[in-house]
Amino acid sequence: MARAAKKQYAVIGMGRFGLSVATALSGMGFDVLAVDSNEQRTQEVSNVVTHAVTADSTEEEALRTLGIRNFDVVVVAIGEDIQSSILTTLILKDIGGPLIVVKAQNELHGKVLNKIGADKVIFPERDMGLRVAHHLTSPNILDYIELSEEYSIVELRATRTMLGQNLKELNIRAKFGCNVMAIKQGSKMNISPSASDRLVDGDILVIVGEKNDLKKLELAYSES
Repeated sequence: MARAAKKQYAVIGMGRFGLSVATALSGMGFDVLAVDSNEQRTQEVSNVVTHAVTADSTEEEALRTLGIRNFDVVVVAIGEDIQSSILTTLILKDIGGPLIVVKAQNELHGKVLNKIGADKVIFPERDMGLRVAHHLTSPNILDYIELSEEYSIVELRATRTMLGQNLKELNIRAKFGCNVMAIKQGSKMNISPSASDRLVDGDILVIVGEKNDLKKLELAYSES
């Protein structure tokens, strides 16, 4: 059987976020094209990614010349220049081909990007702020991932009051309306925990639920 072709990514905008994404993808073994209008930035990333090109992404001909439609995913990581971000996304939609993921500066920017056809809009600063806030208010919350306006996933370190109890005794679903999807123990992940599974020190519960229900759960275990 022939091996599947390695996915190819293009990252437009080599600010802190774009550079971080490009470096991470490259480190995972993917082919990465880095694009920025600033030659110094493309020079700095040239030894990290597969290709680095200085080009103006708001010019359609420049993107066509790069063969951008042949990539699997394009990440528009343009920073402060919202106009360039929107124009680049419009051109990419017009060219067609790749999945378009765009970084948004704020909610209004995100709404515009959704309306013009971005496949996925991400809010790095907002999402990081959410994670930090949840960790500060509930130290046992290790991670917080927003799935939609209504639902989120949290990673909750098993508290002292949880240790020795099984999932049936904890009864998280009945008490808070949330579901334990998995239990992590070191590098191992139990993706179908049973009601009889007892929690030990170091266990991390992966829990999904409505935001209001998760908030109640966080508060209940914030002092444990």
